Amino acid sequence: MANPFSRIVEPLDASLPEKKFFNLNHLGDPRYERLPFSIRVLLEAAVRNCDEFLVKKDDVENILNWNTMQHKVIEVPFKPARVILQDFTGVPAVVDFAAMRDAVKVLGGDPEKINPICPADLVIDHSIQVDFNRRPDSLQKNQDLEFERNKERFEFLKWGSQAFQNMRIIPPGSGIVHQVNLEYLARVVFDQKGYYYPDSVVGTDSHTTMINGLGVLGWGVGGIEAEAVMLGQPISMVLPEVIGYKLTGNPQPLVTSTDIVLTVTKHLRQVGVVGKFVEFFGPGVTHLSIADRATIANMCPEYGATAAFFPADEVSIQYLVQTGRDEEKIKHIRKYLQAVGMFRDFSNSSQDPTFTQIVELDLQTVVPCCSGPKRPQDKVEVSEMKKDFETCLGAKQGFKGFQIAPEHHSNHVKFVYNDKEFELTHGSVVIAAITSCTNTSNPSVMLGAGLLAKKAVEAGLTVKPYIKTSLSPGSGVVTYYLRESGVMRYLAQLGFDVVGYGCMTCIGNSGPLPESIVEAITQGDLVAVGVLSGNRNFEGRVHPNTRANYLASPPLVIAYAIAGTIRIDFEKEPLGVNAEGKKVFLKDIWPLREEIQAVEHQYVIPGMFKEVYQKIETVNKAWNALEVPSDTLYAWNPKSTYIKSPPFFENLTLELQPPKSIVDAYVLLNLGDSVTTDHISPAGNIARNSPAARYLTSRGLTPRDFNSYGSRRGNDAVMARGTFANIRLLNKFLNKQAPQTIHFPSEETLDVFDASERYQQAGQSLIVLAGKEYGSGSSRDWAAKGPFLLGIKAVLAESYERIHRSNLVGMGVIPLQYLPGEDAKSLGLTGRERYSIIIPEKLVPRMNVQIKLDTGKTFQAVMRFDTDVELTYFRNGGILNYMIRKMAS
Repeated sequence: MANPFSRIVEPLDASLPEKKFFNLNHLGDPRYERLPFSIRVLLEAAVRNCDEFLVKKDDVENILNWNTMQHKVIEVPFKPARVILQDFTGVPAVVDFAAMRDAVKVLGGDPEKINPICPADLVIDHSIQVDFNRRPDSLQKNQDLEFERNKERFEFLKWGSQAFQNMRIIPPGSGIVHQVNLEYLARVVFDQKGYYYPDSVVGTDSHTTMINGLGVLGWGVGGIEAEAVMLGQPISMVLPEVIGYKLTGNPQPLVTSTDIVLTVTKHLRQVGVVGKFVEFFGPGVTHLSIADRATIANMCPEYGATAAFFPADEVSIQYLVQTGRDEEKIKHIRKYLQAVGMFRDFSNSSQDPTFTQIVELDLQTVVPCCSGPKRPQDKVEVSEMKKDFETCLGAKQGFKGFQIAPEHHSNHVKFVYNDKEFELTHGSVVIAAITSCTNTSNPSVMLGAGLLAKKAVEAGLTVKPYIKTSLSPGSGVVTYYLRESGVMRYLAQLGFDVVGYGCMTCIGNSGPLPESIVEAITQGDLVAVGVLSGNRNFEGRVHPNTRANYLASPPLVIAYAIAGTIRIDFEKEPLGVNAEGKKVFLKDIWPLREEIQAVEHQYVIPGMFKEVYQKIETVNKAWNALEVPSDTLYAWNPKSTYIKSPPFFENLTLELQPPKSIVDAYVLLNLGDSVTTDHISPAGNIARNSPAARYLTSRGLTPRDFNSYGSRRGNDAVMARGTFANIRLLNKFLNKQAPQTIHFPSEETLDVFDASERYQQAGQSLIVLAGKEYGSGSSRDWAAKGPFLLGIKAVLAESYERIHRSNLVGMGVIPLQYLPGEDAKSLGLTGRERYSIIIPEKLVPRMNVQIKLDTGKTFQAVMRFDTDVELTYFRNGGILNYMIRKMAS
C-alpha cells in the first residue's frame, strides 16, 4: 500500500529534486512543535515507514498525541535506520543467522531470505585481553594472542561479512564499538534511496546509548531483538515518558566529564527513569562538548533509562567537522535538521518542548568523585573516598560492605615481586586501567591524564611495579593525539603503555595478576582494589581478585596508581615523596581546564580522524590474510569449540503449538536484588573447576586455551555450562557466594549446570526466583539463551532491567513479576516449594496469572509480555522461531 503521508514529501534542495524528505511541519499539527526532540525521531520513522501493516496511521497519531498517550502504556513500532553489534554479541547473532538459514531450508524455504535488510555494522572490540602490560611491545603481543585465541571466531565473522549482504565488519585492533560509532560510523542524517531521514540505531550492547550525545537516537536491545530488526521487523516498544534534564551553570575548573556523569547517574537513579527517555536541555548544555555529552549518554544504562538524548545543535555540526566528515554531507545534515525541526539551540528556551517531568542539575555544584566499590550508581566524593572505603570494610556484606572484622582492618601481607619485597593491605590498588569508551572517547580527560602524567614524572613520582597498569584507547585517534602532543612517553613511564584497542579491563578482560599478588590477597583475605575509567564495576566483573572496584576519571586512575591505595585523602596526604624528599600533593600536578583545552585545540584535528579511519577496514594485516569459504550455508565444524550450530530450532515445525501451563516446577535458584547479566552469563575467565572447563577439557583443551566465556558465545555447549557460573553469585539456598545450588530431589549441592541437567533428565521444569532489577548490566542475549537451555521456563522477580526482560521474551522464557507490594518474603516463599503457573488460552499484555504451590498456597503475578507483538513471539516459542516461520512460509 502507498504511504498515506506521501503528501508531505518534498525536495530538501531545489537544485536536487531527486533528494526528498518527509517534512513533518507539513502535517499541519501544532502538537509536533511541543514534542520532545527524541519523540520527533520516533514520529518521523513512523511517518516514513507507514504501510498500514507493520506501521499504521493510528501509530502515527499515538506518537503525535504523545503528551496524552505517554501515560497509557501504548505500544508503537519503531524501525531504526541501522543496527550496530560488537563481537561478543555479534558472533551469536551471526551464528543464529547461519542456523536460521539451515532451518528455513529444512522447512522448504529459501535460505537466502535470511539476510540483513537493515544496514548492520559489527566492530570486533571485545576479544583482546591485557595479557601483557608495562612494556613497549604490549600492544603487538596482546594482538598476536588475540588472533591466536580467536582465529576460529574471526574466520566465522569474515565468512558472515561475505555471506550476508548489508553487513560491514570492522576488524580487530580498530577501536571500541561506541567510539568508532561516534567518530566514524554515525551518519546523523541518512541519505539513502532518494530520502533524507534521521540516523537512529539499536545495538547489541547496552552502551549503544553513547551515540545520543551526537544527536543520534539509539539504545541497546537484546541480540535476539536486533536480529529481527536486521531482518526488517520494527521494534515494538511502549511509547516512553520523557524526563527533561535541565542543565544550568558551568563546571568548575577541576571537574571532569567523568565527575559529571557519575553525579548524573546517582541523581537519575534516585529520580527513577527505568524504561523512560531522558532528554537534556538548558543553557548548561552549551558548556559541554560532544565528547562530554557522549560520556553522559554512555552511562545511560547505569541510571536505568532507555535513551539519554542530546538533540543535535551547532556543537554537533562542529564535531562532524573536527572528525573529518564530508563537507557536502555536513551541509545537508544541517539543512535537513533545520527544515524538519530537529536542530536545537540550547540557549533559546522558547524551543524547550513539553516533558513528562523536569529535573535540574547546576553543573557548578559538581565536585570530583568516583563510584564504587560495587555499583556505578554509588557515587563517592573524592574527598570522602578514604573514609567511605574504611566504612565499607566493616559494613555488612552488600553493595557498600565487605564484613571484615575490625581486628583484621589493618591486615598486611608481604610478598616478593621481581626480586623485591612489597606489602599489600586492604585498599591496595592492584589494577589501574585507563579503559572504556566512556572516557577514552573524550580528548579532555585523556589529555588531562597525559598532562598529569607529565607533571608527575617531572615531580619524581612513580607507580609501584606490581600494579597492573594499562591504557586501552577506543580508537587510533587517541594514540595519535597523545603522541603528537608529547604526553604519551610520560604515560608510558608510569606504566600506562597502550595495551590494545578494545574494551579490555572494563568488561573483565583484565588478564591475570601475578601469582605472588593473588597469593598475598588470598592469604590476608584482603579487599584489593581496581580503579578504572570504565562504566561498570559490578562485583566479580573487573577481576576475581579485586573485591572493590572504583570508576574514576583517567587522571584520577593515574593518581590512585601513584598513591598505590584507595585509603588516601588527597587534600591532606601527599601522593608521594620525590628524590629530594619533598612531598608532592595531587593539587601540585592536576592540570587546569585551560591547559587541557589549549592542547586539545592544537592537537585534536580533522586530519587525524581522516588518516585513521580511511584505512580502518584494511589496516589489520592478520585479518586481511584470513581465507574463508563463500558458501551461502555455513559448513559447521563438529570439532570446533568456538562455533557450534545451536539447538534452538531443532524439531521446529511450521504449525504453532498452543502454550502450555508450567506444572510442578522446581526452583533452580533463589536470588536477591540487582542480579546482573554478569552473574547470569559471565563474560570473563572460565574457572578451572567449572562445568565449562570440564567440557573444554573433554574436548582436549588445556586451561591455557580456555579463553573467556565472552569469546565462546558462538558455542551453546560452553555457554549453557557458563550460565550462573559467576563465582560471586549469591544463591539464598546456600547463604554464600558460589556458582552452585541445591538439587532438591537428592538434597545435593551441585554446580548450577549439573543440577539443571539432572532436573531436565528427569523431565522436571524449572523456574528462578529473584528480587529487584533482575538482569541489570550489559545487554547480553546469552543471559536469556543460557537459562532457556538450562530448562528454565519462567523467572519470578520484583522488577526487571528493560533489555533483559526483552531478551527473556525473545527466547520464550516467561518474565513474571510480583504484584505491587508483594515479594517472596511477604508471600512466605522459601524456594523449596514446587510451582505450577497457569497459562490461560486467551492471553493479553500484562495480564495476571495464577501460581499454585504444592503447599496449597496460591497467589497471582503479572505476566510481563508488555505488547501484543511480544505475545506473538511467546506463542511461537520466541522471536527467532517467529522469523523462521515467516521466512519459510
